[in-house]
Amino acid sequence: MSTEHATPLLIVDDDPVFSRVLARALTRRGYHVATASSADEALEVARRHQPALATIDLKMEGRSGLTLIPELKALLPELNMLVLTGYASISTAVEAIKLGATNYLPKPADADQVLAALQQNSPDAETPVTESPMSVNRLEWEHIQKVLGEYEGNVSATARALGMHRRTLQRKLAKRPVRQ
Repeated sequence: MSTEHATPLLIVDDDPVFSRVLARALTRRGYHVATASSADEALEVARRHQPALATIDLKMEGRSGLTLIPELKALLPELNMLVLTGYASISTAVEAIKLGATNYLPKPADADQVLAALQQNSPDAETPVTESPMSVNRLEWEHIQKVLGEYEGNVSATARALGMHRRTLQRKLAKRPVRQ
């Protein structure tokens, strides 16, 4: 497919391997893909590339992907943004949507899942509701993320609010989130 009429898509992720694999898969599906590895680089690329779709990693070196969402929305009001992250939590999903993201998807996700999430512009009332409750470890992870969001990412203030030693909280934050 010719890239001159292809839909422009921006991938913002600081993992070069993931970006390269996803970009290759989306290019094969007919998209004109540009990549950026930081929030600041993403703004520069978006100005030049004018994407219609974007995937944004939540946790990157430097600024968070959450800070990028309103900036991209101001630059390109019609941009459909998907927050794609290995650090998924309910509080960050809610915040991403409030800030203007179209959808939110936990990693790992393949190109077809990414495209389906990007093309879903309205809520799906048919989304299945899980029968099993979250594990205690997952509930703890979600609660920590919620409190961390309330304290705008300040680890010391969050640790105080949770009645937890700062180093203990840092260890918990360094781990990948537990499965549901």
